[in-house]
Amino acid sequence: MYMKNFENFDDIKTDMKTAEKYGADSERFKNGEKDFSGVNLERLKSGEKDFNSEKDFSVGAVSEFSKEYGADFSGANLERLKNGEKDFNSAKKVIVGMSGGVDSSVAAALLKECGFDAAGLFMRNWREEDEGGHCTADEDFFDVKRVAISLGIPYYSADFSREYMDGVFLSFVEEYKKGRTPNPDVLCNREIKFGAFSLAAKKLGADFIATGHYADTEKKDGLTFLKKSADTQKDQTYFLNQLTEKQLENVIFPLGRMQKTQVRAAAKKYGLATAAKKDSTGICFIGERRFREFLAGYIPMKEGDIMTADGKIVGRHNGVFFYTIGQRRGLGIGGESGFCGGRWFVVGKDVEKNILFVSNGDESPLFKKEIEVENFNFITVKPPKSVMRVTARIRHRQPEQNAAAEFDFGTGRARIVFDEAQRAAAAGQYAVLYDGEYVIGGGVIC
Repeated sequence: MYMKNFENFDDIKTDMKTAEKYGADSERFKNGEKDFSGVNLERLKSGEKDFNSEKDFSVGAVSEFSKEYGADFSGANLERLKNGEKDFNSAKKVIVGMSGGVDSSVAAALLKECGFDAAGLFMRNWREEDEGGHCTADEDFFDVKRVAISLGIPYYSADFSREYMDGVFLSFVEEYKKGRTPNPDVLCNREIKFGAFSLAAKKLGADFIATGHYADTEKKDGLTFLKKSADTQKDQTYFLNQLTEKQLENVIFPLGRMQKTQVRAAAKKYGLATAAKKDSTGICFIGERRFREFLAGYIPMKEGDIMTADGKIVGRHNGVFFYTIGQRRGLGIGGESGFCGGRWFVVGKDVEKNILFVSNGDESPLFKKEIEVENFNFITVKPPKSVMRVTARIRHRQPEQNAAAEFDFGTGRARIVFDEAQRAAAAGQYAVLYDGEYVIGGGVIC
């Protein structure tokens, strides 16, 4: 376990100039107010339990599950606070995975305000600068520092780059070599954010870990079940489909019952430095670089034929690994005689022969009512029967599709038959299954 980069900056919190630099209210800070990030302490001291009710978010969004975790989400222990006790929270310690984005920043703020002994831990999963010597991880960690200081919580940094290389990136490259389309974010959650990170948090004394994911959990019959987020547009359970019940049992998702608009409003209310920061997109180790240029550095590419199903060559490609099923753009085909003039799109790949198969206008080859998946992961429990009705997603943000699933518990495979044919089910991606609000799990599309 690489833990090289740990830093504790408790001493900064007593440094007035530093505190002012990061937006603290110096007068309130000098007066000894512990939470100088914008919470109205006078109203809190006067006994108002829900002092945020007029805002566009509510601590009530997290208070419902606070009892499960032994924390007082209604404003900490007011009696002990009014008696002047500095350490008035006997609550559990939670380590928050802070990325430098608005979601994890608000997650930390909510947990701190609601009584947890909170600290932030930043993950460095990739060590490489772009062509200009620019590393976005440094900028993100700087934002973590600013937020943590404004909230008055300790913060740390840990280097998981070796774990990421071994557990995520090498698999990503191998899958592309096979002509598949992998999803590294799913593996990153299983191996790093709820794997290596969790172990590091325990070394820091954590009772719980928390992240800014839009997901939720429910305790039932002594088990932890993964549930969809209240914000259906931001729901991230697709990326969590490979987690286990053991990984989830001590996890808190503070944003699970909030809308993104409420999270932005909360960030503004707290005066967080990340309140207006854009959400990150794309794969972390690629950043702003072009995907093809990045992948070519790890997989030898060579030109080959672009061909229709009946064997007509219509163009040349720069490397069959670059393309995914259903892709329409970047094919470099146009004006071929004998075709209807419709759009071209990828319908298949032959990695051994280095041939990219395409179709013009007719999308029917892309649609399937039935798919097979392998290595299916049941997050909490296996269903009582091998066949059940489900809803399913074959990509993130896809509306859930009605289907029947048939599981082979012995081999870990599953057959999913959709009510309506699905477009471009790409091998290597994940099919994720739901039973109402609960996430059953997911497997890799064959």
